[in-house]
Amino acid sequence: MVLKDFMAISGEAGLFKFLAKGKNAIVVEHLETKKRSSAFNSAKVSTLEEISIYTTGEEVPLGKVFDMIYEKANGGPAIDYKSDPEKLKAWFAEILPEYDRDKVYVSDIKKLVHWYNILHSLNLLVKEEPEKKEEAVTKEEPEKKAETASAEEPGETKKTVAKKRSDAVKKSSSEEKKPAAKKKSSKSKPE
Repeated sequence: MVLKDFMAISGEAGLFKFLAKGKNAIVVEHLETKKRSSAFNSAKVSTLEEISIYTTGEEVPLGKVFDMIYEKANGGPAIDYKSDPEKLKAWFAEILPEYDRDKVYVSDIKKLVHWYNILHSLNLLVKEEPEKKEEAVTKEEPEKKAETASAEEPGETKKTVAKKRSDAVKKSSSEEKKPAAKKKSSKSKPE
């Protein structure tokens, strides 16, 4: 899930959306009430993107956990966060069986479920695009540029082609900056 602009502020209930950054604070909007406020430097602010869940192996980012919950719930809401603690633990063990039971507390599971349900109710759960597609696109672009660069004239190197292009760009931008020449009138001014 894409969680970049969503954040939790310690001591505040619910989730917030980042709006702007000021000199000593950030401006946020509460997702449920839509009230705007400032979170000062002294407040502990965490974006959901930087939160991870402890497992017996590597930590799992919260976005991936939300993806797992989304799949388990078939796109619906998760379990109620006010459920019995044992029921919450059993439910979370189905979602992420390898979670570290010594480091992940019931309060953490409640927060996670509550955040998921808030985002779900507001239709803010957006799946991330697979990384493989992004990598393929970035690998194709340089190859296409190399092909077009080498296709200019036979025998030229890519550097000379690039130099010609940059010279042409400089020339066209300097021509745009020149003021238009003034037309001289055929009438002469009296002296």
